[in-house]
Parts: sequence; C-alpha cells; structure tokens
Amino acid sequence: MLATPPDFDVLIVGAGISGIGMAAHMEMKAPHHSYAIVERRDNLGGTWDLFRYPGIRSDSDMHTLGFDFEPWRHEKSIADAPAILEYLNRIVDERDIRRHIRYGHKVISADFRDDEARWHVEIELKDGSRTHITANFLYLGSGYYDYDEPYDPGFDFGEFEGQVIHPQFWPENLDYEGRKVVVVGSGATAVTIVPSMAEKAAKVTMLQRTPTWMFSRPAKDGIANFLRKVLPEKLAYKITRKKNIWMQDYAFKTARDKPEKVKDTLWKKIEKALGPGFDKDTFSPPYNPWEQRLCLVPDADLFEAMKAGKAEVVTGHIERFEKGGVRLTSGEFLEADIIITATGLKLAVAGKIAVSLNGEPVNFHERFYYKGCMFSNLPNLAVVFGYLNASWTLRADINSDFVCRVLNHMRATGTDLATPVLTPEAEAAIVEDDVFDFSSGYIQRGKHIMPRNSIEYPWRLNQEYVVDRKRMAEDPVDDGILTFTRAGANAQSADEQLEAAE
Repeated sequence: MLATPPDFDVLIVGAGISGIGMAAHMEMKAPHHSYAIVERRDNLGGTWDLFRYPGIRSDSDMHTLGFDFEPWRHEKSIADAPAILEYLNRIVDERDIRRHIRYGHKVISADFRDDEARWHVEIELKDGSRTHITANFLYLGSGYYDYDEPYDPGFDFGEFEGQVIHPQFWPENLDYEGRKVVVVGSGATAVTIVPSMAEKAAKVTMLQRTPTWMFSRPAKDGIANFLRKVLPEKLAYKITRKKNIWMQDYAFKTARDKPEKVKDTLWKKIEKALGPGFDKDTFSPPYNPWEQRLCLVPDADLFEAMKAGKAEVVTGHIERFEKGGVRLTSGEFLEADIIITATGLKLAVAGKIAVSLNGEPVNFHERFYYKGCMFSNLPNLAVVFGYLNASWTLRADINSDFVCRVLNHMRATGTDLATPVLTPEAEAAIVEDDVFDFSSGYIQRGKHIMPRNSIEYPWRLNQEYVVDRKRMAEDPVDDGILTFTRAGANAQSADEQLEAAE
C-alpha cells in the first residue's frame, strides 16, 4: 500500500457532457471510489454553455445525445442549448454530483508518477494562483477543440467598418435587428445561425466556398412522443434510443455503400422544401454524403427563411472585404453590416494539458488509441473523443462504463496501475489506419496532432458504435493487453512492464 493516498481516486477534467456522464456512471457503478470534477469555466455544460450564438442547438437527436441512463423528457428531440443545460443540471442535482464540481479550475499540467501510482495535476485558479491535486486515475472530458482560439483562415478585413464576430466568442446583446448579415461558412454552426438571425435581421447571406450536404427532419420525434404517452418513461426512451441508433447506423452505411441513392434522397427533400426551381448546384458538394458530417436543418428552418426572402445561400470565393460588405472573385458584392466568421474550430488533444509520464512529455500523436478510450503504454488515463458519424454521448457512455469496470477490477485485485501495454514488436506489426476517414476541414487540419490508429481492435478509435458497445461491455477488462500492477517496492514501471511482455 502507498504511504499516503492521493487526494482523489479519479480526477475528471471538464463539467460538460463527458465529465458529468463519467461522474454519473461512477455514482452508479463505482460508488466506493472518490472523485472530483475540475472545470475551467464558471458553469457546467461545456460546449452548451460556452457557445451563445443565436439558435444554438444539437445537431443530433437528444435520444442519442442524451445519456443511456437518463431519459430525455422534452417534446423536441432536436434541442436548443437551454434545454440541454436544463437536462445536465437536473442530472447533477438528482445524482448528488454538483458538490463534486470545482469551478474556475484550469488544468495546466498532469504528470503521472509510476512509483506513486498517481497523477500530479497543476491547476490555475481564477485569480492566477496555482494549486495542486493528486489522483490515481485521470479522466479527460475536456472536449475536442481549442476553447481559447478558433480556426483563423487569415482573413484581412481591410476597409470593412462593421462588426466581425466569431461564433465561439459571441458578444452579449448583439443588436442585429434590421441589419444585413453575411455568415461565412457552410457547416453546422452557419446552418444554425442563418435561420435564427433571419427572424430579426434585414437579410442574412450564408457565403459558402463549397456546398455542404444538408438534410431536413422534424425537430419533434413523433414516435418518441407517442411512446412516452403510452409506455413507462424509461422503456419509451430505451426503444426510441435503439430506433435512432439503428437509423444513424443505417443512414451512414447506406451513404458509404450507395452514395448516389443518398444524394437523390437529400436533393428530393430540399426540393420538397424549396420547390422544383431550387438551385441544385448550391446543395451539391464535391464529395459524397457522410464523407463529412451532414448538416441538420430541423423543421426545414433554413429553407423556410430562404423561401421568405430573409436568407440566401451564395457560393463563391472571397476576393476582399470592402466598406459595406464582401467582394467575391466573381465580382459579386454582398452587402453586410455584420460579418460572422463561422469558419470552424481548431482540434485540441487532451484539453491542451501538458501531460507527462515520470516527467517525460507525452506526445499523443506517437501513441495508439486503446479501445478508443486509453493510450498505449500510458497508465491510468482515459479520454472521450465522440463519434463523427453519430452522437458524441454514445462514446462517452461506453467509455465511462468501461473505466468503471477498470476501476472496480483494480480495487478487487489490489492493483493501482492499469496500463495498455504495447511492445515494440507488437507495434511494428500494426497496420495503421486513418484515424478519421472524414474530409472535413477541421479534421484534416488537426490530424497531425491526433493519436495513431490501427485497422484492428484494440489499438483503434472505431467509428461503429454498435460494435464498440458490445466489445467494451463484454470483452474482459483483463485482456492480457491492459495490465494491472502495483506501485511501490514490488511494482513494475511502464518500461519494466514492456520488458516483461517482450
């Protein structure tokens, strides 16, 4: 046994969906382990509290973006940020999680020391002072993008005298009523902002360099709402969740196997919303559906705004920003009082925390994912990077459950180090795979910092939830790769474990 225990068994970084989900799973499945959640901001919710732009909402249905253990009760399954925050706040209150959250705690660095079996975590407080927390296990629910700095495409706004706003840093009480707005970008953020701002603005133009595949669906799930009326709440949620998981999986696989068929389906839905005279080129990307994430248009709100003349979509390249608007290379001039740069996010690994192992910096791009949850030869660390082709929370749930199984196995065996061991010989035999088979700009820009990926389990971040869920729940924790050892006199370091495995 170690001379002194760490401050916590588990330190959870981030009080968003991932962190709250881990805490809830621990309360249910690993209740004898102590934990704390550190959150750099003053509120919980992560993305759903940070972003304040008009209309912010989920682009996944809440029966899969919600947790497996907590039914979604709202009538709308495509939910806005306030409804999502209400859901998260109810969970932390009903499950006694709130008292474990420490706000204004920004994690700067985390060093794992084998001989102590604990993370030494340095934290910056709001007043600039530093504090120190130790934990046996570190769970990173810190998201996937840079909270401090969005992607900057390098625009020179030249003579433009109006307001320029990035959605990640939306100003309070922005007055855009009766004003002309140009939203640069064609992703989920732009598709959300345009119809919402169009309600008050004189006109909103979405300026896209290339089109994006869009699909419209009702914000309310009729089947889900019917089931909630006739069945117990948890059963209705379980059935709806299973239905939607199957539909997500089917839609993705169909898009990959029969892209032309899916294109025709998407165009027909747009034609139904806009009428037979719609400009097909505006909605015809140069890639197949689901090579990038599809943009959801709930209740056809973008198309309705276009039909009403309150919004338009223009395809073109920016030549320069001028007084009063944007000049395109085609010569077309788009008038603007406000320019919104919905140009995307910057990927970040491990919340930009300086992670080290026995004082040596950890370069995640040199390590392989282990079951999409841990990393090769790095003890007692788990992360969440959600699905690109399904809801984020699906992975958050299975990773949380898996880590609880790991924690319980450690307690049952009296071990305090859990390390996915990858020997040099085994690593040399791995056939690598593209970590992300997606062409989205933010994905391509960030791939150089991402961990490595194998074509086969377990050294893989997979994109097939149905397979992952079964394997994460049913495969033995002690699989001969994830090794469990003790710290102290009889312990093996990660290097010694490698030598023993060779």
